[in-house]
Amino acid sequence: MLCLLGGCAAISLLASDMARGPALPAAFASLSWGIWLAWRESRSPRRIVAISTDGRVEIDGEHVRDFRLEWRGVLAFGRWIDASGRIQRLVWWPDTLPPARARELRLAMPVETAPRPPR
Repeated sequence: MLCLLGGCAAISLLASDMARGPALPAAFASLSWGIWLAWRESRSPRRIVAISTDGRVEIDGEHVRDFRLEWRGVLAFGRWIDASGRIQRLVWWPDTLPPARARELRLAMPVETAPRPPR
């Protein structure tokens, strides 16, 4: 996907009214950047998220604090605090989280109920 975005950026630069002198190096740079980003992301380690029935969350075998999962349409955003106190984030796109896994993730998270308004 990142290679495709880099290619589209290169094509749009060449198809624009930009002068050919700066357009060619910019198109090459955008295509190269897209390929480099795709390579870097393909080399990043896979994360293992385990959610127990009592709501405890472990990521890569390490217990995390304050895990939050937010859904925005088909995108899932995970946020937590690791053992060293740093905030970490994960984003699951539809191409990285199949529908069956997305449903499993939704069901694994405990339901947070909103407090009832006072009468």
